[in-house]
Amino acid sequence: MSRYILFTDLDGCLLDNDTYSFDEARPALEALRSENIPVILVSGKTRAEIEPLRERLDHHNPFIVENGAAVFVPLNTFDFPLERSRRRSHYHIIELGTPYALLRDVLRQIEDAVGTPLQGFGDLSVDEVMATTGLSREDALRAMLREFDEPFLVNGPPRLIEEVCRQIVTRGLSWTRGGRFFHLTGNNDKGRAADILLRCYKRQGRLANLPDDIETIGIGDSLNDLPLLLTVDRPVLVQKPDGSYDPDINLPNLIRAPGIGPAGWNRAVLELLRQVSEETSPGRPVNIRAT
Repeated sequence: MSRYILFTDLDGCLLDNDTYSFDEARPALEALRSENIPVILVSGKTRAEIEPLRERLDHHNPFIVENGAAVFVPLNTFDFPLERSRRRSHYHIIELGTPYALLRDVLRQIEDAVGTPLQGFGDLSVDEVMATTGLSREDALRAMLREFDEPFLVNGPPRLIEEVCRQIVTRGLSWTRGGRFFHLTGNNDKGRAADILLRCYKRQGRLANLPDDIETIGIGDSLNDLPLLLTVDRPVLVQKPDGSYDPDINLPNLIRAPGIGPAGWNRAVLELLRQVSEETSPGRPVNIRAT
């Protein structure tokens, strides 16, 4: 089963939308670890936010930040040099996003064009970020250390939102929506970043004379996860806090997780592991605790 890779969003999926806890997902995380399946964190969060979470998760695999803007690969993950990467601290970094300062300038241009204030993260105080997100002060400060992605709020009718999104596209940039915020980004997304990592894992496998048929699982809950879900073999959609599924995500092979946040994440992953075990080695037990 090590020929599988799992890509997962964080907020509202692996992490509870309000408490940011992953306790309810521990059984599935342990099962993935026992089966040696890499878990790739794919988030709108910043590197500064994800690093302490990786410590709590005991996570040693690559991760993707700010909606696919950069791929962070720990040193010695792969036995070959990564193209278009640079080294920072103990990572090789592949940058796909647009510098944050440029995004801030564009947001101001769009604000002038639509004649309505647009509140980006860069306009908010630490206290305002805490109030809007429910983050602690330390976590809010980490969330504000943005490099490639500007979350912003739009208060107005649907026509205003449509015009803001149109203004973004006409300037050659992109937008997405995740949780409480819209996001102004460059031409990057979670799917493109995940595909780069998948190619790296396949190349590593070829060096070890392994088959090139890695199967991918992707888990998300919001529109900003759609590029990731379109990229993977087994896309999983987790329920929102009200028990609904994002209506903008409807794929023919979509798996709808039976639960909210990490509880739904846990159930979906355990069920997938059972299916994978049956497909690859019928009758072989998988190290899975009951949900």
